[in-house]
Amino acid sequence: MTAPLTPPPPPHHQPSHDAWQVPPAHGAAGVSGYEQDGPGMKTEVREAAVIAVAVAVSGVLLGLLWWWLAPSVPLIADDSAVYLKDSEGEQAIGVDGTFTLLALGFGAVSALVVFLLRRRGGVPLVVGLAVGGVLGSLLAWRIGVWLGPTTDVVAHAKEVGKGVTFSAPLKLGAKGALMAWTLGALVVHIGLTALFGPRDPDPFLSPYGDAPGVPPAV
Repeated sequence: MTAPLTPPPPPHHQPSHDAWQVPPAHGAAGVSGYEQDGPGMKTEVREAAVIAVAVAVSGVLLGLLWWWLAPSVPLIADDSAVYLKDSEGEQAIGVDGTFTLLALGFGAVSALVVFLLRRRGGVPLVVGLAVGGVLGSLLAWRIGVWLGPTTDVVAHAKEVGKGVTFSAPLKLGAKGALMAWTLGALVVHIGLTALFGPRDPDPFLSPYGDAPGVPPAV
């Protein structure tokens, strides 16, 4: 006669994550991040308006620098007309080039400041930066013309006398330079956002922190 066999112990089931189980805290935080991303459209629009005004006002400084740094274009008059003293000179090109380089620099600086103040970015902020760059360029152009030599060339020529060299009005020949500020700001801001901006959570990441396609750790 044989002794009765001892029944085997019940199988020990490893704990598993059921479908109804609540994900860990960090997973819930990640889900809530999708529900509330950014400060809200109204706040972003207000911030964009403030940025546009601030950038536009800084065009005063651009106008002062352009008036100060731009080369003068020499003119000379006789009894019948006013002429360029140096018909092959490149002073007029230098005037446009000075404005363009300054505007690009102002665009880069304004984009850097805006990015440091608000790293998340957003479409309204970028639009405000672009609009502010255009308005700032227009303001700088008009201030430079206003501070420069008089635009009444005939009266100026009569005032200085025949054969005397005088400076032409400060004029922006290439009107495309008015877009340099906006272009520089957008390029720099997009680059900074791509390199150093916040990253959105991976939508394919498991709420338990596991890599996609890998079963949960037991």
